[in-house]
Amino acid sequence: MNSFLHPLVLLTFSPLLGVLVILFLKEEQKTAARWLALVSSLLTFGISLWVLSLFNRAEAGLQLVVNQPWFQVAGMQVSFYLGLDGISLMMVLLTTLLTPISILSTWSAIKDRVKGFMVFFLLLEVSMLGVFLSLDMILFYIFWEFALIPMYFLIGIWGGERRIYAAFKFFLFTMAGSVLMLLAMLIMGWQAHTFSLTELMANRAAYAGMEIWLFLAFALAFAIKVPMFPLHTWLPDAHVEAPTAGSVILAGVLLKMGAYGFLRFNLPLFPAVSVQLAPWMAILAVIGIIYGAAVAFVQKDVKKLVAYSSVSHLGFVMLGIFALNPQGLSGAVLQMVNHGLSTGALFLMVGMLYERRHTREMAAFGGLWKVVPYLGTLSLFVVLSSMGLPGLNGFVGEFTILLGAFGSTVLATPWIAGVATLGVILAAVYLLVMFERVFLGPVTHPENEKLADISGRELLTLLPLLVVILWIGLYPKPFFDLINPTVQQLAALVALH
Repeated sequence: MNSFLHPLVLLTFSPLLGVLVILFLKEEQKTAARWLALVSSLLTFGISLWVLSLFNRAEAGLQLVVNQPWFQVAGMQVSFYLGLDGISLMMVLLTTLLTPISILSTWSAIKDRVKGFMVFFLLLEVSMLGVFLSLDMILFYIFWEFALIPMYFLIGIWGGERRIYAAFKFFLFTMAGSVLMLLAMLIMGWQAHTFSLTELMANRAAYAGMEIWLFLAFALAFAIKVPMFPLHTWLPDAHVEAPTAGSVILAGVLLKMGAYGFLRFNLPLFPAVSVQLAPWMAILAVIGIIYGAAVAFVQKDVKKLVAYSSVSHLGFVMLGIFALNPQGLSGAVLQMVNHGLSTGALFLMVGMLYERRHTREMAAFGGLWKVVPYLGTLSLFVVLSSMGLPGLNGFVGEFTILLGAFGSTVLATPWIAGVATLGVILAAVYLLVMFERVFLGPVTHPENEKLADISGRELLTLLPLLVVILWIGLYPKPFFDLINPTVQQLAALVALH
């Protein structure tokens, strides 16, 4: 097959078609830019479904691989090397689903420089897909770093009052961690004479003796992106100041790049160190769960509350990863998807309220259920999903993670998992308190009495997320069928060490 027509190449770079056409539009052609971006993102989603149809669910290894020489550095080959397994396929599907939903949410929210916004958003999609599909370390790093640029401008140009501060903080935190990761990649490439991830996994002896330092270099970059406690301080500012679509894609996909990095690099490249440091990583994850939930509870800004909830929910993902068994790993991957769906929907609803009232302070609301009953009902559905109600997606992921954590042989004590269960209770507390303050009780502000209920376009942005939330909650088997062969192979690899 011609490499340019390879399914993964088409998938990764198809958003560029939309970028090229939008660049030829005039600045005042705002509606055309919106429609072109939406159609381009839907085309990419369609290609991802085609890739799904080509994927063999029973196979654990890499599939649909394309590997072409690109250039050489000091005699070492850098390749255009793409492939996917069950983990990366789940992340690709999440990315291609959330991108058109995010673009549709901007229809009335983004009114200035629409052309530039859509160009940056589609470029961001290219970089995210590249991260999840790259199997050459240098290619991965290029996509990883490139993702910073469009996100920086999305926050810095279309964000809130403190957008410049938030954009710089986001950029500097992520860049600082990435520098050490690049250094680790260069050391490994120099020692093993290759940047191919599969070849490095087969030749761990080449970098023996340096594993713990290399592990920590990669872990720092990925932990900042997740973000893990105590490296999380950039996240609330970025979320609060980002436009709604930026918050959705930041929470839904960009944070998952960090967790994906642990699964793609740290565990298979440094399995012995992963086992050695697993208790410490799990402790940090549990601290993040409890800290994120506690800080979310005291927030008065509903968007900041959802931002801190991400720190707590991603703590569960990291706990599942470092349980280092099939149950924990499967639950972690599914919870990465669940968080993207539920928190993405929460940010969309916060954006809908902000467009109506131009405030995110919970004290400015109250009693909205009487005024906007349909929006209130859908908000309750998503809140229940995020807090892990049985029958919805959050319960399946958290239950599987806790099952893996309690059964883990590498964690120092089951008390680590026991403390993590408090995060489930705390999530119910802060989410229900938030819902009560915004939607229940009397209408205390006259400005809220004539708010418009959810529109057809807004319902269309939420409906796909609600369907998948319910699907995973009631019938998660198709999702586990995609994930399980890959994570079982990964868990078996780690168990050998």
